[in-house]
Amino acid sequence: MGSPLSRRHFLASGLAAAAVWPMLGSVRAARFDRDPFALGVASGTPTPTSIVLWTRLIFADAEPDMADPFSFAPLPQHPPLDVAWEIASDETFALVEQAGIASARQEWAHSVHVEVEGLAPDRWYFYRFRCGDALSPVGRTRTAPAPEAANGRFSLAFAACQQYEQGWYSAYRDMAARDLDLVVHLGDYIYEKSYGAQHVRSHGTGAPSLLFEYRDRYALYKSDPDLQAAHAAFPWLATWDDHEVVDNYGGDASPSDRNRAAFLKRRAAAYQAWYEHMPVPPSAAPNFDALRIYGHHRFGNLVDLTLLDARQYRHPAPGAPQPADPDRYSMLGREQEAWFDRTMQASDAKWSIIGQTTLLSARDLELGPGTRYSDDGWDHYRSGRERLLASMRGAGIANPLVIGGDLHAFYAADVQAADGALVASEFVTGSITSNPPSASALATVMAENPHIKFGEARKHGYCLLHLSSDQARVELMAISDRKDPAATAAKFQEFAVLDGMPGVNRV
Repeated sequence: MGSPLSRRHFLASGLAAAAVWPMLGSVRAARFDRDPFALGVASGTPTPTSIVLWTRLIFADAEPDMADPFSFAPLPQHPPLDVAWEIASDETFALVEQAGIASARQEWAHSVHVEVEGLAPDRWYFYRFRCGDALSPVGRTRTAPAPEAANGRFSLAFAACQQYEQGWYSAYRDMAARDLDLVVHLGDYIYEKSYGAQHVRSHGTGAPSLLFEYRDRYALYKSDPDLQAAHAAFPWLATWDDHEVVDNYGGDASPSDRNRAAFLKRRAAAYQAWYEHMPVPPSAAPNFDALRIYGHHRFGNLVDLTLLDARQYRHPAPGAPQPADPDRYSMLGREQEAWFDRTMQASDAKWSIIGQTTLLSARDLELGPGTRYSDDGWDHYRSGRERLLASMRGAGIANPLVIGGDLHAFYAADVQAADGALVASEFVTGSITSNPPSASALATVMAENPHIKFGEARKHGYCLLHLSSDQARVELMAISDRKDPAATAAKFQEFAVLDGMPGVNRV
């Protein structure tokens, strides 16, 4: 792994390289009054031979005015623009590996998704874009090790829940300076609604329901320089949770949208805006009525990472009456469940990471002899959870690690099946900024659920996961104050999982 690079370094190296960029066709023609690359650059979906590069052009008449930062409106009509891209093995771009031209088109909000193939495995690369007289920041990315490569270590960060109004993204500034191979985002990248008090900044508009409104919300979030720095420093993998569409939706139903047809149009708009702002392959684009995002990712013989979609296929929806047949309780949908089972059967890495959006383990929320469960998590889909755990057990996968978010609290847990068998180790990250549960709610969880070995709801931040052949180490990172834009971050707790011994161990 290379040394971390700051956003300032990315910007400086990009501007220094502008003088030697080759002029390519219509890329030279456009002139901009403001920086069209104001949302930064990103990369994602790494394989041993490919990476996806992302940016989005923002125009002066679609960009928030500095005097009125919430002056977004439907995108004005702009013709397609050619965007040149380069990927190099050095940060000065003296050794350009590949280059080309992509089209930034109105129908995709002038976003650009370039899937670069034919790269070398397990290598750092640098990339940039140019359109007309404008040059993007320089991003850094990394391909995955070859499937059978004997890589001895791998490090990633995982994060979730970044309500823009409730705090600054200082956690991402800290993350960008780390020595990592990958970032995994586990949902609630944007929030569609405002809630809570003591906001440090504002959405400026109401909840989105139309495509241009979701685009504006993403543009607002991605204008944050610390989030941009983390995107520019490493490749990302991402799944979504509910706030990318609307709070507590599940499948084709929403508690706040009573008309199913209208809600599905809203969901499709939200899915399209997610695609337009994430470094995912262009092949994902054709159908936003059913956008598949779950997938399996291999990083040498050390790590398999299976990323799930726990929202789009739920049956029944949260809060709906459970069907008489418990086999129909599904958080993933039967097609994704079958895919997961096949994926586990084929998994042979040292560590198998299952990335999903919340806490997989049971979580009783009632103090005393009774039980009460949330209807928006795995406890509402208990038979589906048992099928998921049966797939892990039946495949005999080595060292399953479950990671999640959603709950705005840090958790470490031993994942147990209904028969009491210890199946996996689980870690849930606290929120980047979103409001935490109350101290009494967390105290109840810790008193009623002995398999949850650790919980912390007062802190905000993210998690680091370091993998080697003999152990997995998880560092819980907390920022000093989410309301302070200059906040610092530090480790406040560490856990280890030993090879062949499921269960979390406090270090």
